[in-house]
Amino acid sequence: MSETSSKTPPVDLAAIQQAHQLYCQLTGQTLRLAFDRERMWYELLRTGYTLQDLSTVITYLQREIHAQRRNVGALKLSNLLQPDRFEEDCQISHVRLRSSAKPKPPPSPIPNSARAQQGRQRALECLRQLKAALR
Repeated sequence: MSETSSKTPPVDLAAIQQAHQLYCQLTGQTLRLAFDRERMWYELLRTGYTLQDLSTVITYLQREIHAQRRNVGALKLSNLLQPDRFEEDCQISHVRLRSSAKPKPPPSPIPNSARAQQGRQRALECLRQLKAALR
């Protein structure tokens, strides 16, 4: 939910119509604004959500649907306007996920010089044996 003052502005018919018009514009739908839909808009807007929140959630859901991570039904008005679902989608839409690239492992500790020397000697001996076998 967007930060608002302690007093949320009253929700009037103009605010409901504006929200519904934005929804229709962003989704490319033409849905009539009947009383039941007015009531759902009223319930959502009175909790303090703004047109910016609505735009953010719709854009987020459209990206998720396009990436086939969400079902197109998530944009159904009856689903979108459920306050609990809207709150969750609004919060998730603000999460900045880290890239899916795996972090590089930390560099291995530098071996002590005696162990390094032993490793070099073993490698040299292996190379000598390989060279002799190829002759």
